[in-house]
Amino acid sequence: MLVQIITDAANAATSDQQLSLWELFKAGGLMMYPIVLLSFIAVYIFFERFLTLNKASQDPAQFMGKVKELVLKGDVNGAKILCSQNDSPIARMIEKGISRIGSPLKNIEASIENVGRIEIFKLEKNLSTLATISGAAPMMGFLGTVIGMVQAFIAIAQEEGSVSPKLLSSGIYTAMLTTVAGLIVGIIAYLAYNFLVTRVQKIVHKMEYSSLEFIDLLQEPR
Repeated sequence: MLVQIITDAANAATSDQQLSLWELFKAGGLMMYPIVLLSFIAVYIFFERFLTLNKASQDPAQFMGKVKELVLKGDVNGAKILCSQNDSPIARMIEKGISRIGSPLKNIEASIENVGRIEIFKLEKNLSTLATISGAAPMMGFLGTVIGMVQAFIAIAQEEGSVSPKLLSSGIYTAMLTTVAGLIVGIIAYLAYNFLVTRVQKIVHKMEYSSLEFIDLLQEPR
């Protein structure tokens, strides 16, 4: 009897390996739909944020050098034009600081900090959603597995006589599909979230360094 059960399970596993992704998706049940939807949302957020952060993470050294040169020459308007032509968080911060030249230094610092907070908020857009997906997808997978197991045991309870090992094994693997899918989506979303957070932190560091460099510039004797 034990040998027969093992043989039937092996045969079921062999036939399962020949299933297409679509068949596996259908076998997972209704919970596969929100999990797949979350995967598409996570992929979209990752690439959208990656392109945005990649654009914002340009080396500010050359830009700050030109700003310093123009400000020391007294060409404030030229410095403003240079900032407006540079589409980056650092340029927008420095532009706000340049527009406040002549005001007390504390006011200039405050205006730069306010713009910096807005820019950081823009950089972190949708990252919280990605973090939510990394936690929600596995939970949905577990829920789908529990639902599938309940359905499998109901089917077993309704069987008359001995329960077929194939029925038992197929019910269990069908229920586990949502857990696998949820974990895959959750792990990928978690890695993507941490990667993007690291990129944001590097950009924030450049923003802080550039703002301090600009404040020091305003204190240099002319």
